[in-house]
Amino acid sequence: MIKLFNQSIGRPRLTKTRTSIRGWAASAAFISMLALAVAPARADERSFVFSSIDVPGATFTQAFGINAGGEVVGFYIDATGKQHGFLRSGETFTSIDFPGAAATDARGISSGGDIVGTYRQAGEPDVNFHSYLLTRQGEFIPVDFPGHISTAAQRILADGTILGCYHDTDQMDTMYGMVASRDGFSGFDMATTMHTGATPDGKKIVGFLNTAGGIHGYLLDGLNFMPFDVPGSTLTQAWDINPSGDIVGLYNAAGKRHGFLAENGQFTAIDVPGATATRVFGINAGGDVTGRYVDASGKSHGFVGSRTHGHNR
Repeated sequence: MIKLFNQSIGRPRLTKTRTSIRGWAASAAFISMLALAVAPARADERSFVFSSIDVPGATFTQAFGINAGGEVVGFYIDATGKQHGFLRSGETFTSIDFPGAAATDARGISSGGDIVGTYRQAGEPDVNFHSYLLTRQGEFIPVDFPGHISTAAQRILADGTILGCYHDTDQMDTMYGMVASRDGFSGFDMATTMHTGATPDGKKIVGFLNTAGGIHGYLLDGLNFMPFDVPGSTLTQAWDINPSGDIVGLYNAAGKRHGFLAENGQFTAIDVPGATATRVFGINAGGDVTGRYVDASGKSHGFVGSRTHGHNR
């Protein structure tokens, strides 16, 4: 028996969420809405000020999540090649290592400071992931979807609901989106999906899926399942959504990787100046974004993109 969200949940109740067929029809309207609205963004409305995040002594840093208070979580690789999670609060970095794990990352942080992420034990294949909840009191709690080899916790909401995916023998074909709440674990009834973010009430969920036609982002709004692509892209992944419904993620176009913001029916590219590649993984209630960029020398850095004062919600 494990404890989750400060409640003893014993044997989790396993439920399956069924996708309504009308979701596929709704997706066409959703994609059309976005595609028709693509236009250059006015700099005074959608500008960001970028700041790099580099854990001291790290050879690689990636930021994954940001909360309303500006706290950032992610992972880094140290000089010995070991991977650790991190929390940046203000200018202070704190390493996160699940006890006994060979590798740890941190992927999501709630408004109250609870953190979720993944870890791998020594000797396990690279395909294996286990998940954890690190409470604001400093307690590690394992989070594993019952009956499956791997669980990847991606995001945690203010009420303690965790989103992510589970999988078995590989990281894509056996992957299913999942939600863990006080009611137990719930698997999404569509293969090759991963839930990566949700609005605070959990009613709108974003993620990405793999199909024969490529990798696409999606918005799950109630029973409506709506895949989408950034126009002109060859790959789209949605990674987070904030309370206003703004969606961020990444896409490939013309041989380059970019971040994106989908806001008010319009896609806007997000590129750190001078970067050869930009990925956006998180967005908070204020519209600040976080992710990773690669500089001209090939080194990876985390970043925060803060909204300029000219931005109006």
